[in-house]
Amino acid sequence: MIRRIDAYAYSNKLHPVSPLWKSGFAAALFALSYVGHPWVQTAIFGWMLVWIVGHAGIPLKFYAGLLALSLLFYAASLPALVLELNGTAGTLYVSEAGIDRAADLLCRTAACFAVLAFLVLTTPVTGLLQVLDKLRVPGLVIELVLITYRFIFLFADSALELYRAQRARGGQIGFRGRIRDTAILAGRLFVQAIQRYRGLAHGLAARGFTGDIRLSPCTSSDRPMPRAYLWEAGVGLAALLALQGWLLWREAL
Repeated sequence: MIRRIDAYAYSNKLHPVSPLWKSGFAAALFALSYVGHPWVQTAIFGWMLVWIVGHAGIPLKFYAGLLALSLLFYAASLPALVLELNGTAGTLYVSEAGIDRAADLLCRTAACFAVLAFLVLTTPVTGLLQVLDKLRVPGLVIELVLITYRFIFLFADSALELYRAQRARGGQIGFRGRIRDTAILAGRLFVQAIQRYRGLAHGLAARGFTGDIRLSPCTSSDRPMPRAYLWEAGVGLAALLALQGWLLWREAL
């Protein structure tokens, strides 16, 4: 999954656009998604679908899979939201207030996820690090993010190799066998992680690394942002703010 996300981040149609512009656009929409009216959140979710699938060219099936995966956490919280206990009768029942809370949370969750998915699927990690550097984030934080990102792929490859080796030797069979072999796999994976980290540290030291990661300037590429997209972003944000103000005014009456 993460390899496909990384591949789409580099191959999508919005990849040449400045990561600073995309980050600012996503930050404004995320703030509006978090505090906005449910109807505004629904509009943001639909609008992000246009940007992700239409403008960026991300396959709809892949995006739907990511959305379904994220909504699993929402589904796990549904019983606590909609069910209430009748202390007198000792029974559980679905409350109307709980359904309203669940619907509001669904709108907020879907809108926030859509905005984050737009940023992640259209901007490589290197671009996000450039934005963090532009925002004066401490270099230690950027270094930790970069190393963590690199080791995600190394851990995934190592875990897959160890799992295949166990399967080839007759492991990972039965419930108890899976638990035992998984524990062994985790222990060996931890040892390999320490060894690879030491190798990376020695390699960086041998190349004169002084603890300062230098990133390229956060600028757009030779391909400019299409004016139609700029107009759509500006008009869309203005329309969402107007809709939010009108809904708040209507509720205040």
